[in-house]
Amino acid sequence: MSKLVITQDIEQEHLNQIESIIPNWEIVAGQDSSVWLEHLKDAEVIVGWKKEIAEQCIHSESKLRWLQSWSAGVNNMPLDEMEKSNILLTSANGVHAYPISETIFALMLGLTRKIHSYVRNQQEKKWHHSNMKLEIHEKTIGIVGVGHIGKETAKIAKAFGMTVLGVRHSGRDEEFVDEMYTTDQLSEVLHRCDYVVLTLPLTEETRHLFGANEFRRMKSSAFFINIGRGEIVVEEELIEALQSGEIAGAGLDVFTKEPLPEDSPLWDFENVIVTPHTSGSTEHYAKRVIEDIFIPNLKSYAQGGVLPINVVDYKKGY
Repeated sequence: MSKLVITQDIEQEHLNQIESIIPNWEIVAGQDSSVWLEHLKDAEVIVGWKKEIAEQCIHSESKLRWLQSWSAGVNNMPLDEMEKSNILLTSANGVHAYPISETIFALMLGLTRKIHSYVRNQQEKKWHHSNMKLEIHEKTIGIVGVGHIGKETAKIAKAFGMTVLGVRHSGRDEEFVDEMYTTDQLSEVLHRCDYVVLTLPLTEETRHLFGANEFRRMKSSAFFINIGRGEIVVEEELIEALQSGEIAGAGLDVFTKEPLPEDSPLWDFENVIVTPHTSGSTEHYAKRVIEDIFIPNLKSYAQGGVLPINVVDYKKGY
């Protein structure tokens, strides 16, 4: 009997839907490791990455044929070994478009309208203008990485009358993006932007893509937003750019080391908003992973077909 292991708590309604697609399979589901740990070695399909999977399932004799990641990023997985073991990998790419685009604009608006400063003032019961004067309307936003999140961000930006510049590997045009550039043309975009937003996955190509040279090309009045991965940025050089005034401020949800160490200067900058890698958190997360990605793929898998959604290209790393 084939076995499906789900390392997350999911609704009974979703379990029923899954059982109707694979009625003859054994299904093990639950977030607590005591529920699924002993079943990993026999699983043909696993939903949700855990470090124990690498130990028990990523080898040439493994029964594992398909792993559905619970996250959009897969950079923490042994991708080379999984490819060698012929394991299909699908990501949760797409489930974050709404919550992360909302966070992007929360950070942009917070920095623009000095909300972070006023929260500090409130804690001190201080009535102070904080030199607030900027507007977000009709400014220029550069979105580096125009996938699901970037596209939703561009759509929202147009509601503010913003000019949207996009950067993506292919350079392919996209709705709501006024001008699209390739990654090689990044330097042509930065000096035009009032906001630079990183929404890229971490790959060998994107690691340390953003450093001192890129911050020097930005306007001194521009804000930098990173909700992708911390390692895409040379963090020490970001700190230097903030200290020197090369850029106006930053909204950061991801960091080179997480949790962000207590001695990091980023905690103390007046012009930085820090969030603890929560931009993708949403009340609808499990529903979207199961209904929008896993179940359509499972239907195809059960019929011996090709998985239609979010298959990771091991060569690209996403």
